[in-house]
Amino acid sequence: MDYNFHWRPVFRKLPELLEAGLLTLEVAVLSMVLGITIGLGLALLRMKGPTPLRQIATTWVEIARNTPALFQLFFFGFGLGAFGLHLSPYLIVLAGLTFNNAGYLAENFRGGFLAVPETQVRAARSLGMTAVQTYVRIIIPQVLKIVYHPMTNQMVWAVLMSSLGMLVGFRELSGETQFFASKTYRIFEYFAVTAVIYYVIVKIILLASNLVARRLFKY
Repeated sequence: MDYNFHWRPVFRKLPELLEAGLLTLEVAVLSMVLGITIGLGLALLRMKGPTPLRQIATTWVEIARNTPALFQLFFFGFGLGAFGLHLSPYLIVLAGLTFNNAGYLAENFRGGFLAVPETQVRAARSLGMTAVQTYVRIIIPQVLKIVYHPMTNQMVWAVLMSSLGMLVGFRELSGETQFFASKTYRIFEYFAVTAVIYYVIVKIILLASNLVARRLFKY
């Protein structure tokens, strides 16, 4: 084996890699917050919405779940350019991840809604609650508990899939790694360290998720 390992250039750039890791986590968290909000709306529209809105929600979910994430990212990165709309790399990745997260989470939420007995809605309405109060106070908290762990998996997916952003010029963790590796030709060293950083980020997410679950779902 003639390859000589040189770790010093990688360790010198470790602060920049960690900063890029924080940027990866930031865009993943924002895409999840937006994805949860939009996904709830899509799930409700698919179940209760008028036909035109139901069809729009169904189309969103079908495209998000049945096309590659890279295709969706390229649509926001290059497809919108055909209509004169040019987004920054950050917004491209945020829009692509949000679109995909919302599609997958909508189906998770829909399954959660179907798992809550319809009798709870009727009981809440019979007590004088409005439809909004019934869903906000009774139904949605139960749905969030049901889909909590699938949401955690989706968060992990968002962190890992943000690496596709380097293909549209986004300097998140993978993009920064590719940039430094191409300058120093220390390909293995940079990507080995980056793999460890991704691993640590995911483990932190899973640990935080378990701690939150213990506090929220003690019973």
